[in-house]
Amino acid sequence: MYLHFYKNRYTKAMDTLSVIKALSNETRFKIMEWLKEPDVHFGPQNHMPTDCDFHGGICVGAISEKAGLAQSVISGYLVKMQKSGLLESRRHCQWTYYRRNEMSIQQFKEKLFEEI
Repeated sequence: MYLHFYKNRYTKAMDTLSVIKALSNETRFKIMEWLKEPDVHFGPQNHMPTDCDFHGGICVGAISEKAGLAQSVISGYLVKMQKSGLLESRRHCQWTYYRRNEMSIQQFKEKLFEEI
């Protein structure tokens, strides 16, 4: 029983740490800031269909251009952030769009406050 509790606690801590690690890179942190107000930082996404229900999604190319880094580097960053729960994505044709996962971000903030 003790091991089961310890294992769950360890997993919970690792989830929090994966988010902290994802945010520890300056560019990834800036991406989160930019995605908080995507219209201000990126403007309209012309490739996204008008009937798409993924509002606030920004394509990798636009994020790469704003960051001034290669698209492959930004893609790696975005995947890491998605795996930690900070972002969600949607693919449309040849473009992948990312946006903040606000529910997950709120849960992280609550867990961090509880744990520290």
